[in-house]
Amino acid sequence: MISSNDFRPGVTIELDGNVWRVVEFLHVKPGKGSAFVRTKLKNAQNGNVVERTFRAGEVVPQANLEKSTMQHTYKDGEDFVFMDMETYEEGRLSASQIGDRVKYLKEGMEVNVVRWGAQVLEVELPNSVVLEVTQTDPGLKGDTATGGTKPAIVETGAQVMVPLFITIGERIKVDTRSDTYLGREKD
Repeated sequence: MISSNDFRPGVTIELDGNVWRVVEFLHVKPGKGSAFVRTKLKNAQNGNVVERTFRAGEVVPQANLEKSTMQHTYKDGEDFVFMDMETYEEGRLSASQIGDRVKYLKEGMEVNVVRWGAQVLEVELPNSVVLEVTQTDPGLKGDTATGGTKPAIVETGAQVMVPLFITIGERIKVDTRSDTYLGREKD
């Protein structure tokens, strides 16, 4: 149980059978009447955002989330097979459980899997990954003065906008949160 006075961004609570993450909170003490806490909550399962008001000191159940480090070992049909790095047990996740960042998942990558009971809420990939460019248009020499970009397909199948001088076979660093090019990777 957690008091509404202890709400902070990132705190997870259980309401109406769902897990909610506190995004914003504001303690309000009006001149007349009792104090209250105005919050913005994000549903951990489907991403919906709602605003909710709690009385100051109101107690709500805190969601106990379990985070485990797992390594992606291989893909079996539509499922992605992971190995728990502590127990060495094998587990399977579907692309829908992993979410849209599945496009950056490659074999051997370690991820954090956040669970609520038996339900997978989130798969956290590293903030940046190094991937090889497998397909892109050739860049023209001296054509970088405009600072233009072109689409490139990386080894996992994701499309990233890269500078014109990037060629096939180069290893680039990509931000998995914003799908942006961060730079060339030195060998």
